[in-house]
Amino acid sequence: MKRSKFITWDQLKVGALILVALAILSVAIVKLGEAANLFTKHYELVTFLPNANGLREGGSVTVAGQLAGTVKRITLLPPQGDTTRNLQVVMELDARLRAQVREDSRVKLKSLGLLGDKVLDITPGTPRFAALAPGDTVRSVPSLDYEAVMEQAAGAVNDLVQLTRDLRGITAAITRGEGTMGQLLTNRSLYDQLTTSLTEMNRLLARLERPTGTLGRMLDDPTLYDHLTSATAQLDTVLRAMRAPNGTFGRLLTDDTLYTRLVHATTAADSLFSALTSGNGFAARLLTDQQLYDQLNKSITDLNAILADLRAHPRKYTRGLVTVF
Repeated sequence: MKRSKFITWDQLKVGALILVALAILSVAIVKLGEAANLFTKHYELVTFLPNANGLREGGSVTVAGQLAGTVKRITLLPPQGDTTRNLQVVMELDARLRAQVREDSRVKLKSLGLLGDKVLDITPGTPRFAALAPGDTVRSVPSLDYEAVMEQAAGAVNDLVQLTRDLRGITAAITRGEGTMGQLLTNRSLYDQLTTSLTEMNRLLARLERPTGTLGRMLDDPTLYDHLTSATAQLDTVLRAMRAPNGTFGRLLTDDTLYTRLVHATTAADSLFSALTSGNGFAARLLTDQQLYDQLNKSITDLNAILADLRAHPRKYTRGLVTVF
C-alpha cells in the first residue's frame, strides 16, 4: 500500500502533544534543579557534633532558617578525650551564600518541628570576620535535647496525675462529710448554727446602732470625740510646759547639772564605803573587827549597869563628895 506524503491532522495533534509534554518536562527539570540547587556551584564546610540524633546524609542545611545546602557525609570518629567531636559532618553549601557564613558563624542541630526532621542551621556571620573558605570548620553550639525535654514533660505529667489523684481523694473526703469543709457541705445542723449566729450578730449590731446606747452614741454623738480632742490638746499643753527650759521638769530633761552632781555624790559615797571597808581606821575596824565590837558592846553593857545602879542607889556614889566645914 502506498503511504501518503502528507501529514494528517491526527499526526499533527500527537506531535504537538509530545512537544508540549517535552516542554513541561524540561521546565519541571529546571525547577527541580533550582529547588535542589543542582545547577549551582557548591563548596564544602565541616563541623563536629557530639551526636546527631535524627540527622541523616542528604538532610537539609539552612542559613538563618533558609535552605542553603545538604549534609553530604556523616563520619563517626574514633574515641577520643573530647566528647564534643564524636561525629564529623561535611556540609555542601550554595557558593552564592559564602559571604553569609563567616568565622563567627555557629551551626546548631535543630528540628523542623517538635517531632520533625533534624536540620543543621548556620547563623550568619558579621562583616568583622572573614568568610569561611571551602573545607573550613564551623563551630557548633549545643542544641536542645528533645528527649530530655520529653522526659521532664513525662515527669510533669506523672506529677499532674498524682495531683489529680490527691484532689480526687480530697473531694471524696469532703463529699463524705469529713473535716470542716465536709461538715460545712453535708451537716445541716452546722449550717443552722451558723445561721443562728449570724442572726444573733445582726441583733447585736442593731443594738449597738441604737442612739441611746454607749456605742451608739460613740458612733453618732461627737461629744466624746470633742472631749478626747480637748483632753489631747490640754495634755499637749502640759507636755510643752514640762519641756520648757525654765521649769523643774524642763531642767530635769535638758540640764545635766543634777545628773553630774548625783554622779559625783555617788562616786564620793563609793569612795567612802571603800575606805570604810578596806581601811585600817576606827570605822573600818568597827565594820570588820569582831573583837572590838564585843569590847564596845561589853563596855556599853557595863555602863548601862552602872547608870542603873546609880539611879537606884545614888547615895552610894555621892557619899563623901560633899564636905561640911
